[in-house]
Amino acid sequence: MNAKKTSLFIILLTLALGLAACSQDGPAENAGEEIDNAAENFGDTMEDATDDAGDSLEEAGDAVEDATDN
Repeated sequence: MNAKKTSLFIILLTLALGLAACSQDGPAENAGEEIDNAAENFGDTMEDATDDAGDSLEEAGDAVEDATDN
């Protein structure tokens, strides 16, 4: 019976220490987060540029339409 309690204690202690170690971000985790942020910022920039280009094309189309109507 004592061996079972000792084994259970060791297993629980190992799990607790393992979870405590996982709470700190390492350099790979930080680098991954920076890459994710950079990719998200790039996506936002591209979306804004695409929207601006679309708006410019729409305005140019409207200007051509107005010029040809007269």
